[in-house]
Amino acid sequence: HPDSAGGLAVRLGLSAVRNLGTEAAERIVAEREAHGPFRDLADLGQRVRLDTPALEALATGGAFAAFGQDRREALWAAGAAARQRPEHLPGSAPGLQSPPLPGMTVVELAAADAWATGITPGTHPVEHLRTHLNRLGALSTAEVAAVPDGTRVKVGGAVTHRQRPATAGGITFLNLEDETGMLNVVCDTGFWTRFGRIARASPALLLRGIVQATPEGVVSLRADRAEPLRLSAAHTSRDFR
Repeated sequence: HPDSAGGLAVRLGLSAVRNLGTEAAERIVAEREAHGPFRDLADLGQRVRLDTPALEALATGGAFAAFGQDRREALWAAGAAARQRPEHLPGSAPGLQSPPLPGMTVVELAAADAWATGITPGTHPVEHLRTHLNRLGALSTAEVAAVPDGTRVKVGGAVTHRQRPATAGGITFLNLEDETGMLNVVCDTGFWTRFGRIARASPALLLRGIVQATPEGVVSLRADRAEPLRLSAAHTSRDFR
């Protein structure tokens, strides 16, 4: 699709936004085609009945940038916009105007994109933690692929998939992703008993484990320790060994 600079760009469909879904996305498109483009967030809320989580997800993903609203401002106004109804005076709901708010950092923008759409068109959130992960001795997923079988390593990344329930043998699989690629993580019953709560709840993890490399070149990590990995690197324990 042509972009504003005359080049080509990929446009992400509305139904890919968290908390929105196909039915709501189709209602937005149908309303726009029937009665013209939306003027602002409040106009969308008034013409299409969306709940607060859906509008907040659109705001988090940057969908209202074309209206001159940055993501924090749109998030502030999302709840008020969700209360707008066709019979209300346009823009009359309290809370539509946000106070001055700081813009998001590049790390926060990457995290917002990943949460809202699962895609980070700018930078990967873990990329901004690379210096901190290096200090902890954690490898990238690409570096793990070159490590000999049986080596114990640390690696940090975003969790993109959790296989539940476990296999018949009690094994659970995770996928860990960073700016260099993906790594399959094998979690046995002992690991899941000790770290399952963390592994289930954390969007990103710092893991320690044993590299398993097959002669065919398939590499995975058998995890033996986990800790939440937050975008604020200062919150990751320095005692992780």
